[in-house]
Amino acid sequence: MSDHKGARIVLNALPKADCLIADKGCDSTWFPEELLARGIEPCIPSSKSRKKPYLYAKALYRRRHKSENLFAKLKDWKRIAIRCDRCSHTS
Repeated sequence: MSDHKGARIVLNALPKADCLIADKGCDSTWFPEELLARGIEPCIPSSKSRKKPYLYAKALYRRRHKSENLFAKLKDWKRIAIRCDRCSHTS
């Protein structure tokens, strides 16, 4: 499933926020417009195929990698924890 289809599903469950940072997968016309209607400023870079690119806060978007790294580490730690729980010789 593409990102913008998944975003449509969880749009009503979004908490109150000032800004939403997303990647180019959420670059569809309806999504930033819907965020603005809800009072959320979108920080989404435009895809290369868009003729008129959206404006976004580039400095804020550059810090997005920190949250991406956090989730990657959590996934790694989960794999380690599950692997240790399955081995009978580790307990």
